[in-house]
Amino acid sequence: MPDKNNALLQKIKIYMEFTLIKRIICCGVILAFVSLGCENEHKIAAEIEKVPVSLEVLRFDNEFANATADDLPRLRKSYPYLFPAPDSVWIAKLQDSLQQELRNEVKTTFNGFGKDKAEIELLFKHIKYYFPRYPVPKVVTVTNDVDYNYRVILTDSLLLIALDNYLGPEHKYYGGFQEYIAADLDRDLMVSNIANAFANKMIPSPKERTFLARIIYFGKILYVKDMIMPFRSDAQKIAYSEEQLAWAEGSEESIWRYFIERELLYSTDNNLNGRFLDPAPFSKFGLELDVESPARLGRYLGWQIVRSFMEKNDVDMQQLLQLPAEEIFKKSNYKPNR
Repeated sequence: MPDKNNALLQKIKIYMEFTLIKRIICCGVILAFVSLGCENEHKIAAEIEKVPVSLEVLRFDNEFANATADDLPRLRKSYPYLFPAPDSVWIAKLQDSLQQELRNEVKTTFNGFGKDKAEIELLFKHIKYYFPRYPVPKVVTVTNDVDYNYRVILTDSLLLIALDNYLGPEHKYYGGFQEYIAADLDRDLMVSNIANAFANKMIPSPKERTFLARIIYFGKILYVKDMIMPFRSDAQKIAYSEEQLAWAEGSEESIWRYFIERELLYSTDNNLNGRFLDPAPFSKFGLELDVESPARLGRYLGWQIVRSFMEKNDVDMQQLLQLPAEEIFKKSNYKPNR
C-alpha cells in the first residue's frame, strides 16, 4: 500500500511539474508575442517620425480680422477660392458688429496655433506613412458663421478649418445648440474631425443597403483613425466622452444581442441610421435605458468587428478598405466583450 501511495504521489508530482512547465511555456510565448508587438509598434513609430512633412498654415481668419476694405483685392488674390462673392458682401462682413465679435472670440481662443499645427502635422505624418501617395494639403484657417456641419473641408490640395466651431462646448455662441452638438465643438476634436474627413475620402461608400454594410463602413473609418491618430484616445476618435465610451464597452454584449435577436444586421430599414448611426442625443433601442446610452452605437460595434477582423487576418489597410462588409464580418469571428 505505501508503494502504491508513493507511486500515486510521484505521478501527481510529475503531472504538477508538467502543468507548471506548460504554463511557463505559455506565459513565455505570450510575453514573446507582446514583446514582438511592442517592438513592432516602436519600429513603426520611429519610421513615422522620419516621414518628411512640412505643413503650411495660413491664418486667413486673422488676416481678415485685421483687414479693411482696401485690403480686399490683396486677400482676393491670395485666397481666390474663398472669394466667390463680390466685394460688397465682404465689406458688409467687415462692418457687421456680430461678425467682428465672432472674429475677436476666435482671435482670443486661437491666439497661438503652434500645438494645433504640431498635431495636424503628426496626423499627416501617419497619413503619409500608410497612404504615401496622398499629398499634404495647405491648411487655411477661417470662420464660417458657426456652421458646424462644415467644420473641416478637405480636398487634395487644401484643408479648410473653421475655427469658430472649436471654441469649446460651453461657449456662449453654442448656447442655443442641443447639448450633443455643442459637445462636439471642442478644440480637442479638431484632429479627429480632420482624420474623419480624410477617411471619408479614402473609403468607398457601401454598395449594399444592409445595416451590416453601414456599420462596417463606419467601422473602417474608425479603424483608419486607429492607425493615423494613435496619439489620441479611443473616446476622441469616436467623439465620445470617457463615460460614454465606458458605457459602450460595458454594454457591448447586450447591444450585440439586441441587434442579433431583432435580426437587424441584414435589415435595409433606413430608420436604423437615425437610431444607431447618426449624431443624436442617444441611441434608440426603445427601452428605458435609452437616455443613458451614447449615440452612434452601431458605429462603435462596426469598429470592434473591423478590429477583430484585422487581428485575425493578414490584410493591409489598403486591402481592408476595398473588402465587402460580409467578408469582413464572416472572417472577423467577432465576439463581443462581456
